[in-house]
Amino acid sequence: MTDLTVSAPSDVDPRVERSRRVILSAALDVLAEQGYGGLTIEAVAARAGVGKSTVYRHWSGKLGLVEDAIRSLKSAVASPTTGSVRERLTELLQQIARAMDDSAWSNCLPAIIEAAGRDPEVMSIHRRLASERRQYLVDLLAEGAATGEVPAGIDLGLLAECLVGPIILRRLMLYERFDDASVRQLLDQLLGPGAPPPR
Repeated sequence: MTDLTVSAPSDVDPRVERSRRVILSAALDVLAEQGYGGLTIEAVAARAGVGKSTVYRHWSGKLGLVEDAIRSLKSAVASPTTGSVRERLTELLQQIARAMDDSAWSNCLPAIIEAAGRDPEVMSIHRRLASERRQYLVDLLAEGAATGEVPAGIDLGLLAECLVGPIILRRLMLYERFDDASVRQLLDQLLGPGAPPPR
């Protein structure tokens, strides 16, 4: 099963949180293998080794389960909080590239995109979560524009898409890795040369 690292709130019973993690992991596995159309509560329960009633204790239905599964997948990428804008951009993009190397990300993302094209509710969830991530990147670029680390007067939303797009394209279309050196090269091409990486 997909390994998920989800921090449990201190007031949540560890057994309950473990049950949620197992079910979310199973949901991602089923989503990757069978797509959104093939994801049922029964299939997830069987993969998780629990009864349907256990799944329904956590979620009222398929849509809520899928939303939390997508959110847990995206939680693999943390927003850097220290360092220069260039350093935080580098760290964030390298995290995204490494996450795309993981089979859960690369297998689930096409299924999520397909589901969003077919189901308006899934589209709403996917767009909301993607917009949250994009906004963090836009805000970081805006900070860089204020400090002079990002060229002034450019469309920051488009720049954010240009930074993430090649990582997704290379992994999903070309089936190739986007390594740390490629991230630095991407930033150099779009923002101008930065400091050389530490040896």
